[in-house]
Amino acid sequence: MTLPLNITVNLNFLIKNKNIDGKIVQVSGRVFTLSNLISFSRFLVAAPVIYLHMQNEYEYNNTIVALILYAGISDYLDGLVARKTNTISEVGKMIDPISDKLCAAALFIYTVWLGWVPLWFLVLNVFRDSFIMIGSSFIKVKYGKVAMSIMSGKIAVNILALYWIAVFFFRDAVQVHNWLLYICTFVMVYSFFDYFNRYRKIMRGAKFN
Repeated sequence: MTLPLNITVNLNFLIKNKNIDGKIVQVSGRVFTLSNLISFSRFLVAAPVIYLHMQNEYEYNNTIVALILYAGISDYLDGLVARKTNTISEVGKMIDPISDKLCAAALFIYTVWLGWVPLWFLVLNVFRDSFIMIGSSFIKVKYGKVAMSIMSGKIAVNILALYWIAVFFFRDAVQVHNWLLYICTFVMVYSFFDYFNRYRKIMRGAKFN
């Protein structure tokens, strides 16, 4: 069935003018903000965690626990600070997910090397993140700004963090590891298609923050 021309035009107008982030957020071009500093510092957590763990004969200590806690808290804190201080920025939209991905990649490469996480899971995660970053770069080239992370992506990051924490700190909880591995894999795949659907809408002209 073919839709009348006026309905088709109206549908295309709605697609192009609806903000897919739900509400319009004021985004600045500022670089040196507290929220950006917090985001960047999260990337620096991985190296000392790995170094201290190796120096401590592959056992965690209080410093490692504190660093991981900081990484987790900072992932919420940077966004909170940016919203409360009205300093959401294009740089922040890039630094936040990149810091997440680089920190997670380093920690998961280490646990794969230790034999605690299956290699296929790391490969899947790297491919997923790479395609998402490529899509984001196309959006950046076309529109001159970066699209924000979506809810399914944030959920995937949190479950990924839970899985790594379970594997790293609770070595004997094998059944929990397996359940989190399967759940994490499902959410990661789901969020990938969610990102892809968002990418198609944006490239077709949908408004975004």
